[in-house]
Amino acid sequence: MCKASKKSFIPLDILSFRDESRAVIDFVADYYKNIEKYPVQSEVDPGYLASMLPDSAPYSPNSLEDVLKDVNECILPGLTHWQSPSFFAYYQASSSTAAFVGEMLCSAFNVVGFNWISSPAATELECVVLDWMAKMLNLPSSFMFSGTGGGVIHGTTCEAVVCTLAAARDKALKELGGNWENITKFVVYASDQTHFTFQKAAKLVGIPPSNFRFLQTSFATEFAMSPELLRSAIEDDIRSGLVPLYICATVGTTVCAAVDPIAELGKVANEYKLWLHIDAAHAGNACICPEFRHFLDGVELASSLSMNPHKWFLTNMDCCCLWLKEPRFLIDSLSSNPEYLENNASNSNVVVDYKDWQVTLSRRFRSLKLWIVIRRHGVENLMEHIRSDVSLAKQFEALVTKDDRFEIVVPRRTVLVLFRLKPKHGLDGSELNRKLLDTINSSGRAFLTQGVVAGIYAIRCVVGATLTEERHIKDLWSLIQEKARITLLQCSPVSKSDDDA
Repeated sequence: MCKASKKSFIPLDILSFRDESRAVIDFVADYYKNIEKYPVQSEVDPGYLASMLPDSAPYSPNSLEDVLKDVNECILPGLTHWQSPSFFAYYQASSSTAAFVGEMLCSAFNVVGFNWISSPAATELECVVLDWMAKMLNLPSSFMFSGTGGGVIHGTTCEAVVCTLAAARDKALKELGGNWENITKFVVYASDQTHFTFQKAAKLVGIPPSNFRFLQTSFATEFAMSPELLRSAIEDDIRSGLVPLYICATVGTTVCAAVDPIAELGKVANEYKLWLHIDAAHAGNACICPEFRHFLDGVELASSLSMNPHKWFLTNMDCCCLWLKEPRFLIDSLSSNPEYLENNASNSNVVVDYKDWQVTLSRRFRSLKLWIVIRRHGVENLMEHIRSDVSLAKQFEALVTKDDRFEIVVPRRTVLVLFRLKPKHGLDGSELNRKLLDTINSSGRAFLTQGVVAGIYAIRCVVGATLTEERHIKDLWSLIQEKARITLLQCSPVSKSDDDA
């Protein structure tokens, strides 16, 4: 008599798929239902997880019930809860039910859309959605597929900056005769408020660190880049035999949400034939609202523009939109055509092959998520979401302003409020606010981060979590006042520091 054969291994079991999916959705729903019960910033010690999990992988399969039990007991304590309504750190990392649906479908289809033929819908939907977004931002047609440009969805701004720098580099090298030694002459420009990823990206494409120009900003311009300083730096570099290449302007800098004067910088860029990239990762989302569209005035003078729907557009990580006025420069820099990807559609030159618009070959179906978010919410509700967050930030700013112990360090533009406890009676301002921030975050009741402008250490409060309501703003302010009283009592006077002057 034959022994019964062992049950076959079925990694994608349609019969159990519905039940397991429901179990995970129920788990996620319960997580959001109880999210305010968790400390916002994780309280675990480094290395905590290794002591809680086995030191080798299981030989036999674990049940989903056991896996979710460990997620609850081992993983959740080690999370800083970005979706908590009391998360006010870094930047807005909003999400939505629509984004979850898009992410599920993206994972379910699991297509790898490196060229058109690998999944035509993935490519063509991305083209459509990028034009939708461009029209929402009122970009000129020169950035749209329906015009003379086009766009691509990257994972993050870091990728967008690397790719546009590479395109600018190769364009300039070609104009200089193709001699790669000229790369040591290229100079890139940004303000001292520009995100550090710009410097990292420049190094990755071979720009010598000595050829970074971070132009000083000040309170006088609310930390925006000065066109006059830019022009002066470019002239100095030309006289030194260097080749000005690329300017990175920012709409919503990390520390204080400064907005660079795009129109004026664009005139300088065009005069000297530099590539102007606009990094609108933080505040670009707000430009779908007419009252904020002026942040992008002068965009027609730029070569490229990027912004992150995963920051404020109810679209979870990762999703960065990049538009280019002349995509051919990006394609010339990043294209590759191995034999195994040869196909009639690509050879016809009438389709987009997104592998030539990014660093990696493989890519996710990100446009599906963004498309569903836009369709499920509509432009009307997306604008309302942004305006609601701005209103909450205004309320928080007003609470800070009314308390004589505090001050606003840089005027608020959208949802980032940069404030500090005023130095008093010889107390060092930086140390005082470091301690205040530490006590706020260690309470588990909220999470904020810090920034330094013009040597002044300040606390950043970014409003924008999807679940944040007015009561969370009031609770945050009560917490800050409570911890400020304790901090002032605990801090003994020290010698007056430079930033107290």
